[in-house]
Amino acid sequence: MPTLSRQIADFTSQLSFGNLPPEVNEKARTWILNAFGMGLNGLDTPYAQVAREAVLATDGQLREGATLFGDGRRTTIGGACIANSALFHGRAQEDTCGAAHFGTVLIPMLTAMIEVQGYPLDRLIPALVAGYEAGGLLENAFAGRTTPQGFRSTATYGAIAAAAAAAQLMALDAATTAAAISNAASFSGGVLQSFADGTDEWRYQPGVVARNGHTAAALARAGSVSAPLALEGKAGFVKSFAGTEAPDDLAASLGRDWATLRVTFKPFPVCAFNQTPVTAALHLREQLGTTVPSAVRVRMNPYETGYAGMDAVGPFNSISGTLMSIPFCIATTLIHGVPNMARMTTYDDPAVADLIRRTTLVSDPSVPTLSAVIEADTASGAVVREQRMTPADYAFNRGAVSEMLRRIGREQKVAPAAFDRIERFVDRLPDGAIADAVGAFSLLH
Repeated sequence: MPTLSRQIADFTSQLSFGNLPPEVNEKARTWILNAFGMGLNGLDTPYAQVAREAVLATDGQLREGATLFGDGRRTTIGGACIANSALFHGRAQEDTCGAAHFGTVLIPMLTAMIEVQGYPLDRLIPALVAGYEAGGLLENAFAGRTTPQGFRSTATYGAIAAAAAAAQLMALDAATTAAAISNAASFSGGVLQSFADGTDEWRYQPGVVARNGHTAAALARAGSVSAPLALEGKAGFVKSFAGTEAPDDLAASLGRDWATLRVTFKPFPVCAFNQTPVTAALHLREQLGTTVPSAVRVRMNPYETGYAGMDAVGPFNSISGTLMSIPFCIATTLIHGVPNMARMTTYDDPAVADLIRRTTLVSDPSVPTLSAVIEADTASGAVVREQRMTPADYAFNRGAVSEMLRRIGREQKVAPAAFDRIERFVDRLPDGAIADAVGAFSLLH
């Protein structure tokens, strides 16, 4: 029986623009639109600037290198991965596959590879799908074990996703793709502590992971010798990170249960697990009117309440802390309404801090994931809002993503022409040129 790396490679290496189901092709276009659009909307976030300075100091400028979005200078593919991924991750409104944000890993990497090495644009969507399917297969199977251990899904599964995507773009055969995936299994990792501490390491994880995945594929293409059982072996990826065995039939779902179609989007600049609590708080705010509750109780699934940083109550000094905190997100929403970047970066609001102190977070296994129950005590009694949502509620189509991006763009004063340019690029795929997308950022200067 083929190894798990080879089974995944047999599937991903044969993907092409012509053999993808129409709904998969369309979903991939939606990822691309969201990624570039959120990059435009996140240009004033500080993380890309930090990353640019770091990669220019280590990798330097290259005349024929990959473009640093929002900057215009060029550097290595790996350097562009780190800087541009930090930009796409800046608002924390990237797409989500389970608990992983593969778009922030794959789209900057593939863009840089096409820009520098001239790969044909008709490979972009198949390469993206290859990455989401490889990473999504493993994330869906094992995140329930790896997340409670403190491993972040984006970093843990992202290198494998990136290796599969890079190998597909390079048109590597199945055997070499399997070697790339095996290499990436050895280059994986990434912990959640930065969420608990409210620091920024998680902003840079996707770019580092993308760089590792690209390196894994380049090594395989150059002839590296890679462990066949890198995923399912006794000391392999699954056993080491998830502490369990890989099912023999794990890869059987490839091409049948598309991870691509499970991808969701974020309407608010908060953690994926806080999208539903914010939605519930907005409805509850309508019910309460001008009444500020004397106490709030929030019941959510333990998988979510146990995620690093979700139970934080402050004091806060960074958006990396506030966007993760369930109490903060609910308190600022109940008091001010829809949370925008200004609200999420206001760390000294006494009304919000006071309501956080009166908010109790309860882990309740009876509440499904992506759901929340908020109970607000008032002088006239308790008001309850139960919000049950599923990934389907956040699986926006391209039109809804476009509307969301442009709404945020108006807040951020982004030129509508920049969104027009990205949408034309997406519409024309596989025709056009990668410069059409990259050039949208020049319209912001």
